[in-house]
Amino acid sequence: WIHGKALLAQVLLQRAWAQTQVRGESVKPWPWADTWPVARLRTEKYNQDLIVLAGQSGQALAFGPGMLEVGGKPGQPEYKIPAAHRDTHFSFLRRVQVGDVFTLEDRQGRLWQYRVNGMTIRQAAELYLEPQESSQLALVTCYPSQALSSGTRQRYVVLADRI
Repeated sequence: WIHGKALLAQVLLQRAWAQTQVRGESVKPWPWADTWPVARLRTEKYNQDLIVLAGQSGQALAFGPGMLEVGGKPGQPEYKIPAAHRDTHFSFLRRVQVGDVFTLEDRQGRLWQYRVNGMTIRQAAELYLEPQESSQLALVTCYPSQALSSGTRQRYVVLADRI
């Protein structure tokens, strides 16, 4: 059921994303939604084209990746941190390799490319990312990817530098 829900949601999210870009303001994918599209994440190598939502609440993550942004004050690097479930939207992360490229599109249509520089496994409670000299993308999902229960205590993090 969760897989079907996730796929249908992406169709509705694509519509909301298109309206967001045309209107220049946030558009909810359905009237009762507690989130809205904030970015589009793509990678051709893994045939992924995902709408990323505001926030990382459990409800948002049921429908797509959720975004957390850290830093980004004028003149300073920032982290963009999309997180998603390991068995739906980010199930492909376990195949990602160093050198792979992701494209992040903001609602103004600007494209930012990121090249994967490494992966790490962290405790969920200790998911701290060191400040960097350049802006980074950190894709986060639960670990291990084949765990039988939800809510694992570890996170798999794919780190990528903006290029």
